[in-house]
Amino acid sequence: MEKEWNQKKYNQLLKELDSLKDLKYKKFQSNLGINEDYLIGVRTPELKKIAKRISKENYLYFIEQNTHNTYEERLIHGLLIGYLKTDFEEVTRLLWEFIPYIDNWALCDVTIANMHVWNKYTKDGFSFVKRCLNKKNEWYQRVGFIILLDYYINDEYIDKILEICNHFKSKDYYVKMAISWLISICYIKQKEKTLLFLKNNQMDSWIQNKSIQKIRESTRVNKIEKDELLKWKKKQ
Repeated sequence: MEKEWNQKKYNQLLKELDSLKDLKYKKFQSNLGINEDYLIGVRTPELKKIAKRISKENYLYFIEQNTHNTYEERLIHGLLIGYLKTDFEEVTRLLWEFIPYIDNWALCDVTIANMHVWNKYTKDGFSFVKRCLNKKNEWYQRVGFIILLDYYINDEYIDKILEICNHFKSKDYYVKMAISWLISICYIKQKEKTLLFLKNNQMDSWIQNKSIQKIRESTRVNKIEKDELLKWKKKQ
């Protein structure tokens, strides 16, 4: 293999991805709402192995060579950021530049779930979250909410999370779904405060009711609680 990323080496990567394709998995992914036209059908664990490998190479040259023509090429780009042994400023810079390539929920959520560096830099990371939420773009905003979901539901940040959810306005489906999912996990991890929030908030009825729906779908919530939550559904 070539030491530097060039067209020859990138073509070898494309051949590797093609050799790993699973057409049944491709169909499964398309059923989740990912555009089948740009899916190869490579399972995420295989993509993680490739991304981890590339993160130890000259990853900036890889990013330059990346055509981003397929879901897999984009996800490798996103995943490798989470494997980098570099400073947090560089991680957030690369993530910010990657977000424009996100065009579906899976690219967003799988990328963010792999960025465990957030556990070490929660204060600086929260500033990045606010920067994402202030951006008038569906995917920047979803990234912000998924970061909150994955790394901030704790005693220190629960009040801030609920305050953000209370006042955030969006008409974008994948942002509203992210907020609802976030609130449902807040209920699991910070039940008392989240229940009080559900009883009195300024969220629109769609997000309120979807949050309750997702909580009620959880196996970690008992039937009595599920029935009680129905009282707090809002009229649409």
